[in-house]
Amino acid sequence: MDETLFRGVDHPAVAADDVEKLADWYCTVLGYKKWFKHEKPVWMLVAPDNTLLEIMPKDDTDRPIRTTWTPGWSHVALRVTDIEQAISWLDQHGVTWGGEQTNAIGGGQVRNFFDPDGNMLQILERPLPITTP
Repeated sequence: MDETLFRGVDHPAVAADDVEKLADWYCTVLGYKKWFKHEKPVWMLVAPDNTLLEIMPKDDTDRPIRTTWTPGWSHVALRVTDIEQAISWLDQHGVTWGGEQTNAIGGGQVRNFFDPDGNMLQILERPLPITTP
């Protein structure tokens, strides 16, 4: 297989209670910008590194109770350049933390937190570049 065929993650998607409100939070607090709006309504947001995040309306399905280790997709990890500065910024915006800062698998530091809808996120400071054997 051509190693450049699969390039990485284009976007995760999150189903929101209020698409506009959650999209605004990701822009204000996490630095995303609104890129494209679909009439459904769905917002495609773009991060400073050009990765995308889709905010879409939720349906009437009950939210399951999740932990970090619940089967299926667990969280989105956001890479930061300075975890202490990121923690301070998020504290100023009143995020709910999901634990203390810990060592990240593979190196670096990580801390879990939640968006206003209760979706688990992480901030992660990791040494770069990542090299493979």
